[in-house]
Amino acid sequence: MLKQLGLHLAVLLLLNSASVFADDRAELQALLDEFLAGASVNDAAMHERFWSEDLVYTSSSGARYGKATILDGMGEAAAPDEESAVYTSDQVDIRILAEEIAIVTFRLVATSPEGAVDYYLNTGVFERSAGEWRASTWQATRVPK
Repeated sequence: MLKQLGLHLAVLLLLNSASVFADDRAELQALLDEFLAGASVNDAAMHERFWSEDLVYTSSSGARYGKATILDGMGEAAAPDEESAVYTSDQVDIRILAEEIAIVTFRLVATSPEGAVDYYLNTGVFERSAGEWRASTWQATRVPK
């Protein structure tokens, strides 16, 4: 009887954690979509929200820097009528490794105002702190044409 009860509890815990992980995946997907929309209009507040304070960012050019450098390099937000690149994602894979750690990989699609498209393979490690997911490590690799 006790073994059966233990088995039922284990199954319930697994089902509950699968549900929690599904919620985390949806939350991370929404955060990624919101970030890319914000990046498309140079939204500094979105960058502030998305990146962790101790971010290690490795750019597609091989430069490595942190959140402060990203924020310092931001200009003003794009004017509503100003055309700028639009960033979206596809091939998104979200892996929850633990309750507070996730890895998000995706292909960034950068579409210029003229319609040219560039692709980047991105990998981000996210940590949940104070109830919010933030990217703490980022790697961007430009896909050759």
